[in-house]
Amino acid sequence: MRTEQEMFDLILGVAEADERVRAVYMNGSRANPNVTKDKYQDYDIVFVVTETASFLADKGWISVFGDIVMVQEPDELDIDIYGIEHDFSRSYVWLMLFKDGTRIDLGIMIEEKMLEDFNDDGLTVILLDKDNLLPQIPLSNDRNYWAVPPTKPQYDGCCNEFWWCLNNVGKGIARDELPYVMEMYNHYIRDMLNKMLVWYIGIQTDFSVSAGKMGKYFKKYLPAELCYAYTRTYSDGNYENIWAAVFTACGLFRTAASEVGRHFNYTYNQSDDENMTEYLKSIKAET
Repeated sequence: MRTEQEMFDLILGVAEADERVRAVYMNGSRANPNVTKDKYQDYDIVFVVTETASFLADKGWISVFGDIVMVQEPDELDIDIYGIEHDFSRSYVWLMLFKDGTRIDLGIMIEEKMLEDFNDDGLTVILLDKDNLLPQIPLSNDRNYWAVPPTKPQYDGCCNEFWWCLNNVGKGIARDELPYVMEMYNHYIRDMLNKMLVWYIGIQTDFSVSAGKMGKYFKKYLPAELCYAYTRTYSDGNYENIWAAVFTACGLFRTAASEVGRHFNYTYNQSDDENMTEYLKSIKAET
């Protein structure tokens, strides 16, 4: 795999030699000083260009970055799959994986689009600016991704959604509706569990860290016993194993929500917890 310096030299070499490219900036994990670097990090790059048409007329130009394994063009997929239209004259994106394992997510956009959309989230590094087009930004940091303390309605709503949706999991198991069970559990319920764990990490760290996209840094910030419990909330398609995972998730949520509630002096709805737990146990006994 090519080194980071080799990739920056390549990316900037392409940009500097092309008069259509007027500026380059980088987002994502490589712009985050708090993320441990590894060879699997993407290069999230934006080229600010004079126009997009010539880049799209012959898309084979992206091979300048290396031997390609696979490309995804999300703007095209939005149209084909979701019916969402994009103005390709203003911007376009390629997600590229190369044979040496390097990945570049490259966006091109005209200056007008960049100025409209440029919203420094803290994780932006300017790599090239031929005409001083780009807004001035502070040193890159992930402050905007730190956990944020919940309001009482947010806390109450998270608890309510977690416990309420579990009734659907129980009924789905009783009806042998595995796809429904897994979607309800791994989407709606896990979303609430993850949200509560982010708040739990927040109270342990004075809300000064990011738990990462989809909780990918849980292992870094959760106590070992809670992290282990979280791994046990995943299951295969066996209903007995799903039940075990569900009750583990309940216990983990209960622990985290109780701690978060005490920290903010929010009352945890013990009644919803106990009632839904008994309901689930009754369905399990019947099935």
